[in-house]
Amino acid sequence: MSKIVDAVTAVIVCGDELLVVRRQPFLKSFPGFSAFPGGKIDAEDSDGDALPAFCDGFDARVLRGLLRELREELSLDLSRHDAAVRFIGIALTPPTQPVRFNTHFFVVELPEKPPIEVDLNEIESAQWATLATWLARFRDGQLLMAPPTVAVIETLAADPQATEVPGLDFRTRIDYALPLIEQVHGVRNLYVRSHTLPPAQYTNCFLLGDSQSHRVLIDPSPHSDEELERLCDVVERFGIHEVFLTHHHPDHHERAPDLARRLNVPIGMSLDTQQRIQEEKGADYFRGLAVHHYREGDVLTRWLGRPIHVLEVPGHDEGQLALMSADRAWCIVGDLIQGVGTVVIASPEGDMRKYFASLERLIALAPKVIIPSHGSALGTVFRLEETLKHRRQREAQVLQLWRDGHDTDAMLKTIYADVDPRLLGLAKLNIESHLDKLRAEGTIAAVAS
Repeated sequence: MSKIVDAVTAVIVCGDELLVVRRQPFLKSFPGFSAFPGGKIDAEDSDGDALPAFCDGFDARVLRGLLRELREELSLDLSRHDAAVRFIGIALTPPTQPVRFNTHFFVVELPEKPPIEVDLNEIESAQWATLATWLARFRDGQLLMAPPTVAVIETLAADPQATEVPGLDFRTRIDYALPLIEQVHGVRNLYVRSHTLPPAQYTNCFLLGDSQSHRVLIDPSPHSDEELERLCDVVERFGIHEVFLTHHHPDHHERAPDLARRLNVPIGMSLDTQQRIQEEKGADYFRGLAVHHYREGDVLTRWLGRPIHVLEVPGHDEGQLALMSADRAWCIVGDLIQGVGTVVIASPEGDMRKYFASLERLIALAPKVIIPSHGSALGTVFRLEETLKHRRQREAQVLQLWRDGHDTDAMLKTIYADVDPRLLGLAKLNIESHLDKLRAEGTIAAVAS
């Protein structure tokens, strides 16, 4: 059961302009997202000084939280301004997320733009622009936003005096058989329950392709026949021309051939991915299906009129492919990193040297948004940089323990003392992959035959 946290946010407007902040990419919640200022309501907000007159009629605890968050994030003391405040609704985070926010939304109208100073511990930047400009930037795929943020901007752009927001809460949006969100315009993300590694429960399944283009379903892997039916129900409402697999691990293709046969569409992947799947599942796994092979530089489809290019990103899996828009607005990276849990690098398909190289390559390409197969989208390549930094630190730790005479079991107890026991076998594989890399590079001696 996901924890539900009360939160509050301020939609600050001045005339026809709206203040939007960009959250720091290192935050755990909504990293790198364009959002409204605000945050969780603290226990201290239950009591306090008398509130300004513009707070009359609202829950005092919620308004204290709102005023406190604005002071902390923007150095904005709203009590010093002639503000007009109105409540426009509550958005509850869908149950697919590990932490859910029950967020109260308030429009704060100001007669003039106040001086602000952002708290760099939470906010990277704050910017004023017209509602029409923010909406155009999102629809051009240049912003990473949570659906409630988009719903508010769309509503206020149509009616600046709106008192409620259609689609603010996920339960009031279009009722699909599976959760569907669009944090980047035109990149539809379906949360599909899969047989993946804990703590993840879902594999992100993406619907890509313009309405007049080649529409593709990425990594469908429902864990049951019932989940497959729910997925088909959603997909059939959009229509697709192809299924595409990022790599060969089962939590990215379970029941995918069944779906492709049912919808009478081909299935695409790298040649290496097809070979590995058939080695594990048998030669008839793709029976009756046309299989398309993709490699570096191929164009899979188009997004907002722009080509989506295929990138080869081996390391976690030899045949893994990523997808990136031509303008580098976003990149679907498969299991190169994870928003939930950690990536396992294990032979024979895994190679730590290639994994480092793939991380370095994506960091250099610098897409604005990274979209992993598990967990939420991430603004900037910060998490890629942190993952590479962490792997280098882990490698140094493994090397020192090896020089001190420790075997892999001893390293496991030292490095992963606090890890869930269910994951120790996978952690050991990562240690062995680091050792393989060090041997291949000549840093330590090869294992004697």
